[in-house]
Amino acid sequence: MSNSPTQIELIQPDDWHLHIRDGAVMKDVLADTARQFARAIIMPNLKPPVTTVGLAKAYKARIQANLNALGISAFTPLMILYLTDTTSVDEVRKAKDAGIAGFKLYPAGATTNSDAGVSDLKHCHAVLEEMQSVGMPLLVHGEVTSPEIDIFDREAVFIDSVLEPLRQHFPELKVVFEHLTTKQAAHYVRDAIIGGKNTIAATITPQHLLMNRNAIFSGGIRPHNYCLPVLKREEHRVALLEAATSGNPRFFLGTDSAPHAKGAKETACGCAGCYSAFNALGLYAEAFESQGKFDKLEGFASFFGPDFYSLPRNTQKITLVKQAQNIPAELPLGDATIVPLRAGETIAWSLVEN
Repeated sequence: MSNSPTQIELIQPDDWHLHIRDGAVMKDVLADTARQFARAIIMPNLKPPVTTVGLAKAYKARIQANLNALGISAFTPLMILYLTDTTSVDEVRKAKDAGIAGFKLYPAGATTNSDAGVSDLKHCHAVLEEMQSVGMPLLVHGEVTSPEIDIFDREAVFIDSVLEPLRQHFPELKVVFEHLTTKQAAHYVRDAIIGGKNTIAATITPQHLLMNRNAIFSGGIRPHNYCLPVLKREEHRVALLEAATSGNPRFFLGTDSAPHAKGAKETACGCAGCYSAFNALGLYAEAFESQGKFDKLEGFASFFGPDFYSLPRNTQKITLVKQAQNIPAELPLGDATIVPLRAGETIAWSLVEN
């Protein structure tokens, strides 16, 4: 593949980290997502959170009802359970039997709707042992929440104080380090081997590949560029680009697209999250083009995620063309509107609609 093509054909990608919420907004999010992706890992941080197989099945049924209403038959939601201090070993076994894709570790208070998250991993040792035994992945929001730790340092501290001890204690537990934001995290995932095995992988978002923390403050506060983990310095963005475009199978696509209505972002205490579902593949293409690494895009977007999750790769194909796309200033979101990532701007790559 040329490093400067005008058309890219890919095996259809999956999104390995997605928020679709619930209720009236879900249909709009699913419509944007299913245009691009064949499958998506569905985050469980609803109110109340999706903590049991029964709740996951009910949530999946609501998703399927919206897909049916949209006339979409070629999209598969992959369900995740929210890990808590009281999750039981029996629930892990039920989850494995039910085809649940993994459990999500939210340190309590780390991000949107994470108050029910884990207060201390020592409460979860029996559960983690069972997950390791049955091959159930643990997806981690990799930040500590101690107020004395600077917000820009919370991911690096998490590696030393939580992730490395976790992996030493459970060396065969499959771990997905979600939405990397730092050089330290990229290098940790690149280099981490325990017991001669590769049991760790990571997702990287489009916003963390394309923007540094200046984007939050350019000409004033830019609430629609505010997400958690927060954007970091340029050196970290460069390290993430290097990781994503390296061809290393430990790194794969996960948008962390997180819909919040415009009014919930543009307020005195705005919500964290960037909405990239509308144009995610065009944004990733822009990032890979910036490095002259289009030949590495298909692995990152389409192959490495299903390989790590032990799922079959997709077979259908999609096409991106180098054709200017104007990103709307706002999009519908249930009864409200949402401001997508790069709203009002023009990006170079567009998806060919079937």
